Amino acid sequence: MNPYIINSPQETAEMLKTIGAASVEALFADIQPRHRPKAFDLPAGVSEYEVMRKVTGLSLKNNVGLVPFIGGGYYDHYIPTVVPSLTSRGEFYTAYTPYQPECAQGTLQSLFEFQSGMCALTGMEVANASLYDGGSALYEAMMMAIRITGRDKIIMDGGVSPIYRKILKTYTHHLHYQFEETPVVHGQSSREEIFNLLDQRTAAVILQNPNFFGAVDDFTDIIGKAHSAGALAIVSAYPISLGLLKTPADMGADIVTGEGQSLGLPLNFGGPYLGFMTARKKFVRKMPGRIVGETLDSRGRRCFVNTLQAREQHIRREKATSNICTNVSLCALQAAVFMAVVGRGGLREMAQLNLDKAEYAKQALAKIPGVEVKRSSPTFNEFTVCLPGDASKVVGAMIKKGFAAGFPLGRYYKGMEKYLLVAVTEKRSKSEIDAFAKALAEEIGASPRF
Repeated sequence: MNPYIINSPQETAEMLKTIGAASVEALFADIQPRHRPKAFDLPAGVSEYEVMRKVTGLSLKNNVGLVPFIGGGYYDHYIPTVVPSLTSRGEFYTAYTPYQPECAQGTLQSLFEFQSGMCALTGMEVANASLYDGGSALYEAMMMAIRITGRDKIIMDGGVSPIYRKILKTYTHHLHYQFEETPVVHGQSSREEIFNLLDQRTAAVILQNPNFFGAVDDFTDIIGKAHSAGALAIVSAYPISLGLLKTPADMGADIVTGEGQSLGLPLNFGGPYLGFMTARKKFVRKMPGRIVGETLDSRGRRCFVNTLQAREQHIRREKATSNICTNVSLCALQAAVFMAVVGRGGLREMAQLNLDKAEYAKQALAKIPGVEVKRSSPTFNEFTVCLPGDASKVVGAMIKKGFAAGFPLGRYYKGMEKYLLVAVTEKRSKSEIDAFAKALAEEIGASPRF
């Protein structure tokens, strides 16, 4: 029997006979051929060995050996061996969302630890048990602000990831909200534009730190102005950077979201990843998803419960804060284990390595004639360079040299076809950075001043 097809030919024939259909084709006769799934037109089955050989051959086409200098929201960070070792245990790996919390104390405790870690990292007071990814988490934060304020206008800084901005606009395409996007000036948020747009209709100002161009900012003044207008402040944060940078809580943020992939999750062609959300305690009843809390059982023993599940399956539909019915429990567990293993000191050391190595890379690239490193604002581990030619073509050519050279900004920003976003993490060695700079110099036909 083919291990990938559940029903045998005999079982298929018995089912067709029972429902009165002569064949699978006859079963779908009422559907016009052009509307039928092409999946029914399958080749003959092959053995398991042949399937594995085919899949392995396809996987070898991936350029998995490249030295990555690409970021844009997803980063190649070191993951201690103990993290995947623990999270791949069967007890964790096969568990699902705790719909019956009394039967899932281990799962609930791991989510409680994740929430605690995210609160400590961002400086906020409450966290939910995770969301799907950084983009959907930011959307949920925006909707949370609209529910809290009863307003319908959103001011979104141009430094927020264009991917996230696209997600927000797609989610709200048929909803009547007013979006105002402000430009980035010299890599940072335009205070003047944001302040001019703030009014009594503004529900929230959405900011990102570091922003998509890698620039670091202190939003305390912007957040203060937003609060004066009765609006909330939402900050999308890069969790590793919080090992060094001022926390969103210290800036006065009301809601903090972000992509948690850098907390122990490997790069994986877009996912599964991890969205996190933290907020001020007074807004806890407006948070989406699930929140795990700690309490005592009838015998006085420490235990964990689903404290809030404000979704449409639990309360009146119009009162639901979100239609999210689950959370990425396994990814959240992996992040919790990562934070516990690395610890406060380790995270700070990791963040410092990111900063130091990125600064070294800036110096190396600045020595290449024709390459301009943008230094108008401080950065963490990601920065922008201007090349003498099309950045997309350079990136394509650098792949042949063994490097994922960065993110070509012209893909999302008109007029920035020559700009490249370069990311450097703690995993990049001095020799790799030097080799990258040398290869880039060769590609653009320059003689570096090394």
